[in-house]
Amino acid sequence: MRAHRHRASLLDPLDLPDLPVEWAGRIAYLDRDGVINVGKETYVNDVSEVEMLRGAGQAIGELRRAGFRIVICTNQSPIGRGWWDHETLAEIHDYIQDKLLAEDEDAHLDLILYSPYAPWLGAHARKGNPGMLEAGRQLVEAAERGQQLDDESFMDAEAYTSSDFDEASSVMVGDRSVDMEAASAFGVRGIQVDGALGVVDAMDSILMG
Repeated sequence: MRAHRHRASLLDPLDLPDLPVEWAGRIAYLDRDGVINVGKETYVNDVSEVEMLRGAGQAIGELRRAGFRIVICTNQSPIGRGWWDHETLAEIHDYIQDKLLAEDEDAHLDLILYSPYAPWLGAHARKGNPGMLEAGRQLVEAAERGQQLDDESFMDAEAYTSSDFDEASSVMVGDRSVDMEAASAFGVRGIQVDGALGVVDAMDSILMG
């Protein structure tokens, strides 16, 4: 069970927005709820329920100006539970991207990945498993190199070889233990933030290394 991608099939060509500086391989893998927008116990179920966290747009803009590609990795089990559909989630993500760019013109989300699977399915693409991070790294690397992934070249689960990529300067930011579990399983530094503050709470730690 692979990750899903915002308004695209997972292995479709990825058209990356221009980065303000040269890319040196760094990726900030970000959870969504409690990192960019306010998380809710009953989920964010439509656009009307989206409440952005203060300073999230500026923080993401700063990360991209520091050379990070931004990859969103978010568990969205309401789809798998049958509560709402992929289009509802796409509309939420469109809205979030618009709000971020309204705050900072560099605050592009380079790639949005999500896991629609219910927890009991044990999907590799659901955090705390590392599937979304593995997919994010491969998609961004391929796009930067002008390459196209296909079913033969894309590495799933046990086939993923982390030694092919350098994650030493990348980071995973989330507000929950599953985010840190995914970071640990993937081999990237994890930063757990206060869900009331979000990514802003991680900026000093990220930028000062």
